[in-house]
Amino acid sequence: MALAALRLASTAQRAARLARVSALPAARLPLARPPAPFQVSVRPYITVQKYSRDDVMTLLNEYHATVLSTNWADYLNLVYSVPFWEAKLTSVVQPYLHEPEVGAKFKEVQDMMDVFYACEDVRDHLNELAELCTRASGFMGTGFQAEEKVENLDDHAQVASEAYDKILAKYPDFKPKIEQTIGHGLAILRQKHKFKFGSMHRYFY
Repeated sequence: MALAALRLASTAQRAARLARVSALPAARLPLARPPAPFQVSVRPYITVQKYSRDDVMTLLNEYHATVLSTNWADYLNLVYSVPFWEAKLTSVVQPYLHEPEVGAKFKEVQDMMDVFYACEDVRDHLNELAELCTRASGFMGTGFQAEEKVENLDDHAQVASEAYDKILAKYPDFKPKIEQTIGHGLAILRQKHKFKFGSMHRYFY
């Protein structure tokens, strides 16, 4: 009997506790923060300044002198150097392009690079034609294991000669570099195939 009474008392206490909990007001949880709306904005040019204006002008002058004094006909040197030239040019000058003196020097460098790329393209093509002519003559010029000849070599030589004249007319200030690349390339090709171009007599044949 005592055990049954103890169980009834425990059940009554549990029921009273549940009644008190159910009578309490429901707890209010904080609402979740709404997601921020998607915003589209233009990011301004931000950089950590590493070079002063004088430093940029010095680097531009050194860049111009380095490229201009390089042998543009040296293919291997260009393969090693050109990627570094291209990477260095815009990263340093960009914060100062709005200034007249820096902008004018940068324009001069750009013109030089335009001539450089034009001369490099024509000279590479002339080198390939000369290589094909050498292979067509066979081993040591003996005809042994000779490859096929370029049938329209006259057309290639004419196109290269016209490009040579156009580049000279467009960039007269860079005539020594044009002669160093395209002029000498035409002269080398003329050793293997006879054709005429504007300054062929400057090379004494």
